[in-house]
Amino acid sequence: MSPTNRSPLLLAGLLAGAGIAHFAAPGNFDKLVPRSLPGSARAWTRASGVVELALAAGVALPRTRKAAAQASALFFVGVFPANLKMAWDWRHRPALPRAVALGRLPLQAPLVLWARDVSRRAPSR
Repeated sequence: MSPTNRSPLLLAGLLAGAGIAHFAAPGNFDKLVPRSLPGSARAWTRASGVVELALAAGVALPRTRKAAAQASALFFVGVFPANLKMAWDWRHRPALPRAVALGRLPLQAPLVLWARDVSRRAPSR
């Protein structure tokens, strides 16, 4: 399998893993939901998990890859506020967890670029 074919499947796997994690350990994600959003944190956690699973399926399938990868890039931008909230909330934690929270912030940009690249290389239908 060439790197060109592997990259979308790796992205799909990352999205699927994150989506599953939202259901396996929802409490970890509930804490990241900004209080300013309407509804319960758990509803947002479940909804974002469903979205990640749907995006994973879309990226994995060549027929829907282009649109799903574009949507994934937008999703990665959209969840950035949760990463900011995590970094803020964890600012008084010990060094390692604080570093993890801060390290997530710059990782969002490569995820957006990766999804955009997958979209650009996807066959047009």
